[in-house]
Amino acid sequence: MVGLVIVAHSPDLLRGLRAMIAQAAPAVPVAGAAGTALGALGTSAPDVEEALHQALAASGGDGVVVLIDLGSAALAVEIALEALDEWDRRLVALSNGPIVEGAILAAVEARSGAPLDVVLRSAEAAASTPKIPAD
Repeated sequence: MVGLVIVAHSPDLLRGLRAMIAQAAPAVPVAGAAGTALGALGTSAPDVEEALHQALAASGGDGVVVLIDLGSAALAVEIALEALDEWDRRLVALSNGPIVEGAILAAVEARSGAPLDVVLRSAEAAASTPKIPAD
């Protein structure tokens, strides 16, 4: 099953997303990196690399979608990806979708057994999903 990696600056945001995903799609593997060792906001490449390894192992070779909260987290992801071997890197898809909505939609899609490209498209489609229904 495709897994998710959440890369956020806030450990609270990561905990909240894990809780939401656990209710929406409890079987989906989720790993994350958020915050610093001192408890401040931020993220680090070694933490992202560890989360990638955890999620890839749990995905059984189906791959992972990475959702990122802010641009500087993308830098940590880029550095972490360089540490992965070529085989693992091809199983990682980076999403430009919104982190909250994208994670939930991706988890629901992954729960259904969808392949990596479909889970990624679902995460990114969240950017254009209206929150308030039109009249």
